[in-house]
Amino acid sequence: MAPAGGSADAREILYGLHAVREALKAGNRPLQRILVLRTDKQFTDLVQLARSRHVPVHVQPQISFDRLVPNGKHQGVVAFTSAKAYQTEESILARAAQRHEAPLLVVLDGVEDPHNLGAVLRTAEGAGAHGVFIPERRAAGLTSVVAKASAGAIDHIPVARVTNISRLIESLKAAGVWIYGVTPSAHTIFTDVDLRQPIALVLGGEGTGIRPGVLQHCDECVCIPLNGQVRSLNVSAAAAIVLFEAVRQRRPAQG
Repeated sequence: MAPAGGSADAREILYGLHAVREALKAGNRPLQRILVLRTDKQFTDLVQLARSRHVPVHVQPQISFDRLVPNGKHQGVVAFTSAKAYQTEESILARAAQRHEAPLLVVLDGVEDPHNLGAVLRTAEGAGAHGVFIPERRAAGLTSVVAKASAGAIDHIPVARVTNISRLIESLKAAGVWIYGVTPSAHTIFTDVDLRQPIALVLGGEGTGIRPGVLQHCDECVCIPLNGQVRSLNVSAAAAIVLFEAVRQRRPAQG
């Protein structure tokens, strides 16, 4: 790794054909995504290796590399490392099974602000959620900024990165998980549904909320009633409200 022109994420950039290729081969350093100048000739084996490791590869123009690595020694390859390795859907569901608990999952549809992602991870971990799912594209990944915003929660809650949120939802349904979309347009209040069963809460990104194509895959939609002029809540606030209602419902009855 090397400094990258004063970028706030300088510590998370790895560049050069050899350095990135060896990081992929070793598998010890979590890679978030890789930028390449081309996908042919000397880049072919690196691109194939990245795809075999399920690391997203994006083709970018020369100017993008020069901006990230001003000294020009990038060789047309830049990789962004993650603050933590990603998990899989299977490992997250297995975590719930090992605890003998009904899965409590969070699915984020395009949360781009790393501070929001970190706050959601902190809330989800505090609520005892078994895992959080994020998309590969157009969303924040597990960076050092996210790690800091999570106040250490990133080290205790599994996060899986998926290529397609809609396909993930269908896969979770097949595993017996009921999918709730949390959206202001819903007519059912979140306190009126059973959150004790195996569930996944889908929350949308800043501004746009849950995309229509994702929303249609949800089993049911719920809302958080608001009495003020604001029409929606920050995603981390919404996650906290619904997750801790699940905690309340799942708490053993006192008697």
